[in-house]
Amino acid sequence: MTRIDFYHLQSGSEEARLHFACRLAERAWRSQLRIYIHTGNAERTAALDKLLWTFREDSFLAHRVVAQDEAAGADDPVLLGFEAEPDGSRPVLIQLDPTPQGPVFFSRFKRTLEVINEAPEIKENARQRYLFYKDRGYPLEYHKI
Repeated sequence: MTRIDFYHLQSGSEEARLHFACRLAERAWRSQLRIYIHTGNAERTAALDKLLWTFREDSFLAHRVVAQDEAAGADDPVLLGFEAEPDGSRPVLIQLDPTPQGPVFFSRFKRTLEVINEAPEIKENARQRYLFYKDRGYPLEYHKI
């Protein structure tokens, strides 16, 4: 069963949320895990695409943006998208979609990492997803950052 971790940032900034997602992706990648980052929309995908190349001065996190119905390559350590439904061959989903329901495919992953912040809409929708997961018996962890 998918383990779900909520990372609650004390900032209301979307930029801080994206930076934290980069840090999570880098940590998973250093553990040799393949990652899919679901952004929820084209604007967030573009911002995160740029940030993954620049969030550290001394390094970058290699990744590829995938479009709907595009196959994921085995050599791609990090995939980033909002339209594509990943096949579940990756163990880690970083979930940035701010909608109340989130991605329907979250259970294809061993771990789903929800990155939330103090923005009212993101926080409220995360509460709804938390209750959804809890009602269905998913193991939940909460981390205040």
